[in-house]
Amino acid sequence: MTEKTKLVLVKSIHSLIWVFFNVVIFYLLYAVIADKIDRWVWICIGLIALEGLVLLVFKSICPVTLIARKYSDSTRANFDIYLPNWLAKYNKLIYTIIVGIALVILIIRVIAK
Repeated sequence: MTEKTKLVLVKSIHSLIWVFFNVVIFYLLYAVIADKIDRWVWICIGLIALEGLVLLVFKSICPVTLIARKYSDSTRANFDIYLPNWLAKYNKLIYTIIVGIALVILIIRVIAK
C-alpha cells in the first residue's frame, strides 16, 4: 500500500469517526431541547467524556491525526480528515460550545424535574 493510499484510508476512518461523534452530539442536543432525557443521553455523555479523556491524554491532538502525520507533511488543518479547512481548524471549539450548551440545558431539565 502506498503512502497516499494509507493517508486516504486514515482520512476516511477519521471522517467516519467525526460523523459518528456528530450523531452523538446532535442527538444529545436534540434530546435535551426536546426534553427526551433517556439512557441514550447518558450514553452520549459517556462517549463524549471518553473522547475528551482521549484528547486530554494526547494533549488535545486526536490520535488519528498522529497516525495520519506519518503519511503527510502538510500544515493544513484538514490534512487528516475530509472536512473544509476552516471546520477542521475550529472543530474542537465549535463542538465544545455545542456540547456545553447541551449540558447546560440538560442540567436545567434535570433540576426542574
